[in-house]
Amino acid sequence: MSGLSVCLLGFGEVGQALSQDLRPRVGRLTAWDLLFAHSASVPSRAAAREDILVASDAKHAVAGADLVISAVTAAQIGEAARSVAPHLEPEAYFFDLNSTSPAAKQKAAGIIDAAGGRFVEAAIMSPIAPRRAASPMLLGGAHAAGFLPLARDLGFSGAEAFSGKLGAASAAKMCRSVIVKGLEALLLESLLSARQHGVEAAVLDSLQSLFPLDDWRGTARYMISRALIHGRRRAEEMREAARTVSEAGLLPRMTSACAEWEEWASRHPAAATHQDIDAMLDSLLVAQRCGSAPC
Repeated sequence: MSGLSVCLLGFGEVGQALSQDLRPRVGRLTAWDLLFAHSASVPSRAAAREDILVASDAKHAVAGADLVISAVTAAQIGEAARSVAPHLEPEAYFFDLNSTSPAAKQKAAGIIDAAGGRFVEAAIMSPIAPRRAASPMLLGGAHAAGFLPLARDLGFSGAEAFSGKLGAASAAKMCRSVIVKGLEALLLESLLSARQHGVEAAVLDSLQSLFPLDDWRGTARYMISRALIHGRRRAEEMREAARTVSEAGLLPRMTSACAEWEEWASRHPAAATHQDIDAMLDSLLVAQRCGSAPC
């Protein structure tokens, strides 16, 4: 594996996590992110800190790459594929980790395969931390089974060939997200309302009885904090989940509402600094009352 050349498209949370596992296993690791244009951006600072080879643009990022790993935002999946397709090495693997609807995956795959690449979709079925590359992943598409041995060699030990049907793995991920991100949105709406009414303790005690966990207060704080810190990206993902529901011929009532809550939460990241759930809820209630005006 020492001579393998790998390109990371997108150097956000997922790209940074994977770079730590890939660097000792490959001969050359290059990264490209649109935010590299700004030296003070989070991806730029992370690349400098981890001593990652930064490309000047998408064309140079994939030049000579045997494997391109796409970990951009959900809304950028098509643009990412279009930006590199003309410059891919013949039969290079394009490993797409983005959380999108099946139709979005299929469109991106059409762009890559038409350019002579080999598109493999991946659905990461857990948070990327702490297992990083070893996180459980469902691989899909015509090239998934052929790519699996290489994936395992690169440290993707939780990967499995899920389906030769492109889009099936993404459908599984998106339908899972309806539940996981839906719980975040439900906790936000329920506990903010409960705190305003002064009954949050009773609600959490009842949840403890119905769904036994070690610490419902801690779990609620953690899940809400994820929406506060990563809400913008999660809102994008939930809009893709809503498209997945629509592609199944259903109305995405819950999923669309969840996207709205995630988007709202993303505007109040400072509340995540509170280690106590009550203080976090109070901070959010103040933000709700004040809107964009100072209180």
